[in-house]
Amino acid sequence: MRAWTATDVPALPGGAQGPAVRVHDSATATLVESTPADGTARLYVCGITPYDATHLGHTATYVAFDLLNRAWRSAGHQVRYVQNVTDVDDPLLERASATGEDWQALAGRETDLFRTDMAALRVLPPDHYVGVVESIPLVAAMVERLQRTGSVYPVDHDLYFSVHSDPTFGRVSGWAREQMLAVFADRGGDPERAGKKDPLDCLLWQAERPGEPAWDSALGRGRPGWHVECSAIAGEYLGPAIDVQGGGSDLVFPHHEMSASEAQVVDSEHPFARAYVHAGMVGYEGEKMSKSRGNLVLVSRLREQGVDPMAVRVALLGHHYREDWEWTDADLDRAKARLASLRTATERPAGAPAAELVRQVLAALADDLDAPRALALLDEWARTDGDEPAAGSVVRALVDAALGVAL
Repeated sequence: MRAWTATDVPALPGGAQGPAVRVHDSATATLVESTPADGTARLYVCGITPYDATHLGHTATYVAFDLLNRAWRSAGHQVRYVQNVTDVDDPLLERASATGEDWQALAGRETDLFRTDMAALRVLPPDHYVGVVESIPLVAAMVERLQRTGSVYPVDHDLYFSVHSDPTFGRVSGWAREQMLAVFADRGGDPERAGKKDPLDCLLWQAERPGEPAWDSALGRGRPGWHVECSAIAGEYLGPAIDVQGGGSDLVFPHHEMSASEAQVVDSEHPFARAYVHAGMVGYEGEKMSKSRGNLVLVSRLREQGVDPMAVRVALLGHHYREDWEWTDADLDRAKARLASLRTATERPAGAPAAELVRQVLAALADDLDAPRALALLDEWARTDGDEPAAGSVVRALVDAALGVAL
């Protein structure tokens, strides 16, 4: 599957290099240094289920991991980035059935719209943008490997993963069993299904259902469960012990917990990821922004209204990526004013000296992607007069390379 077109990333001014990057690891609830052993940082971010347009909750997550991508690059690392597309899944099939649209056409259209939104927001594309449909043989092979470990059992004609076959199950979320059970059904699980050994065991392979898509495999005709898709794709394109597994905080459990356990049962020598990094939830009108609630602020709609995508990006960067927050029109108004101020300041014939600003902005972003602090530093620079002739061009290059904002 093709990704979107990459924008050029300018070199950091003056040959600057950022410090080592630290991120918050959900599994240990601590800041950890994320320095790849071989110079190439490996990032896997869970992608969309393409049954509706890109809302700001999605966008905040992908902008957050774009910051990580850029911070690693600023620190001198190569980055190998993989993102999936869950282009066959129950929510997609349910939306297609409700609207009478072919599910493949729906997935294709919404994936195209997502690409357009990401390109407009200057999010760097993944090196591998991988759909589940194209990965069916890969996922089936992963299930077969799990079968050989004895961690798979049938329920009717479906196949389930026994989560306790991974002795570290629960480490990613740190949740108690009661907490897991409280949300499992709402997040794609089926704890009440008869025949399961444990209510938390998760679906690996669903046998063909009438009227639903299915594929031939050694497992029988059917389609994959959700979590094993990411286990298989990440392992194929990034190998074991990736540097960061990323996504929204609503994926901590069950998705990232289950994906990690499946991968670690297949390869007990390595953890699935060295760090699990999660973006906060964006609310709107008093609730978490989500497709199921319908309380969406769509990036495409803002663009259609003539909103500068850079203002949208700056509005998102004004909140720390781990923060839960609520979108209001005031966020966008503040971002527009901030963007205009920075553009005006960088167009002055001379400005305040920028070398120390470069160092401080890169340090802020290396410190758990602290974009609000980076923006505050830039605001202060914009308010300060000076006589350095090249200051504006230095700041434009810095803001583009490190924050992804074109001034």
